[in-house]
Amino acid sequence: MTEFADLHHTAEPLLLPNAWDHASATALAAEGFRAVATTSLGVAAAAGLPDGTSATRDETLRLALTLGTAPFLLSVDAEGGFSEVPEEVGKFARELAAVGAVGINLEDGLGPVERHAAKIAAVKAAAPDLFVNARTDTHWSGDGEGTLPRLDAYREAGADGVFVPGLTDPREIARLVAHLGDLPLNILYSPTGPTLPQLADLGVRRVSLGSLLYRRALGAALETVADIRAGRAPQGTAPAYAKVDSWARRSDPAHSAGR
Repeated sequence: MTEFADLHHTAEPLLLPNAWDHASATALAAEGFRAVATTSLGVAAAAGLPDGTSATRDETLRLALTLGTAPFLLSVDAEGGFSEVPEEVGKFARELAAVGAVGINLEDGLGPVERHAAKIAAVKAAAPDLFVNARTDTHWSGDGEGTLPRLDAYREAGADGVFVPGLTDPREIARLVAHLGDLPLNILYSPTGPTLPQLADLGVRRVSLGSLLYRRALGAALETVADIRAGRAPQGTAPAYAKVDSWARRSDPAHSAGR
C-alpha cells in the first residue's frame, strides 16, 4: 500500500484541501497538510475555461507538473479523465504519475457505469500505484438512485476509494460505509452537513473540500473591495507579500525527490 493510500486507513479521516495554483497548494502544505488535491473548478476558472467539459487537460497536467515534485502528496481532480476513451484516460493517468502525482479523482457524470468502470481499469493498468478515487454523481446531479450498483462496479474495476459528493444524510452515509467495508468512502464537506468529527464517527475515511476554498477566496476578495469602496477598513487577514512570493516559488526537484 502506498503512503497516500495509508492516509485513508488512519485513526482520523483524511481531510483533503483542494488547491488551484502553486501558491495555494504550498500554503496548505505549510499548514501541515500531508496531502493536497487540486480543484477542477479553480483550475478551469484561472484559465478562463468552463469546468466539467474536458477543456482543461493541458492546464491540469501543467499544474501537476509544478506540484508533483513538491514535498507533499498530490491528488489530481481530472474530471472524467478528459476523454471517453479508456485508453486515453489511462495515458493521462500515466502522465500524472510520471510527474509525481499519487492520486486521481475520476467522476462518472452519471454516464454509463460500464464506461466509467473501464476508465478505472485502464488507469490501474497504466499507473498501478496511482490511487483512484472513483466519484459517482448520483447525489450531486441526481436523486441518489443507483449509488450502490455504481460503487460496486467501480470497486470491481479496481478503484482504491469511492467518492459520493452531495451526500449529507448521516443515515445514508453510515449505510454506505457498512456496505463498502474496507473500501474508503470520500464525502464532500458541506457547511450545512455533518462536521468533520461527525463524519469521522460515521466511518468516512476521506473528506474533500472541493472548490470551497477557491470560492471562499473569491468571496473574501469581493468583501474586501466592497469594504474599501464603502470607506471601511477591510476585515480578515492577508498574508504578507513576501510570504505569498515564497509560496509561489517552485522548489528544487532535487531537494524534494526523497519525500
